[in-house]
Amino acid sequence: MKRLLLLSNSTNFGGGYLDHAIGEIRDFFGPVKRLVFVPFALFDHDGYLTKARERFAAEGIEVAGLTPDAAGRRLLESTEAVFVGGGNTFRLLLKLQSSGLLPVLRDRARGGMPYLGASAGTNIASPSIKTTNDMPIVQPESFEALGLVPFQINPHYLDPDASSAHMGETRETRLREYLEENQAPVVGLREGAWIRVEGDALTLGGSHGARIFRRDAEPEERRPGDSLADIC
Repeated sequence: MKRLLLLSNSTNFGGGYLDHAIGEIRDFFGPVKRLVFVPFALFDHDGYLTKARERFAAEGIEVAGLTPDAAGRRLLESTEAVFVGGGNTFRLLLKLQSSGLLPVLRDRARGGMPYLGASAGTNIASPSIKTTNDMPIVQPESFEALGLVPFQINPHYLDPDASSAHMGETRETRLREYLEENQAPVVGLREGAWIRVEGDALTLGGSHGARIFRRDAEPEERRPGDSLADIC
C-alpha cells in the first residue's frame, strides 16, 4: 500500500521549516524513528542535511543523508522512510538518474515505504517533471520521474492576479499549454496545501486547496478534505 505525503512547500511565510505541516507529518510517519533525507535538489548537500536533521530531531526522528553511491543504495533499500527535500527539480532528478537510485526509490515507495516530499520532492512523485516551475539548470537523462501518482503536480501554484501589471504568462496559462501537448491532468497545489496518499485513498489537506486542470475542460476547485481519487 503506497503511503505518500506530498507538500507544496516546506516553509510557509512567517513560519519555520516544515512548521505548517508538522502535525500531519508526525501523524503520517507514526512510529518511524529513522528516515533517509534526499538532499540532491540543493548544491550544498551537507548543509541541507543538517537543516533536516535539526528539524526532525525535535520530533525524535533520526535522519541519515542519502549519497549517490553504493552506500546510498544500501541505505535506501533498508530505510524505514524517506524525505525528498525541495530545491531545483532538474538537479534532483538528474542526480537520482545518474546514480541509479531513481528505480530503487520508486520500488520502495510503491512497496509501501512512507515517502514525504516537498516542492521538488513532490514534483518527482508525478509521472514526469514537465509541470515544475524550476529553471533547467542541468539536463536530466529524461523528464520521466517516479510516477507514484497518476497525475502531474504543480507545487507553489499561484492564481492569476487580475490587478497585476505583469504581462508574462500566468501559471494557469503555462499549465494550459502543457495540456495542449499532454494528457495527464495537473493538480495546481497552492502553498500550504498537500496531498496524502494511503493506498487507493488520495486526500487534499492543509490550507488554500488546489486547482485541477484537465485537457479540454475548465479548471476545477478542490478544497482541503476533498478526495483526489477521481483524477487520473
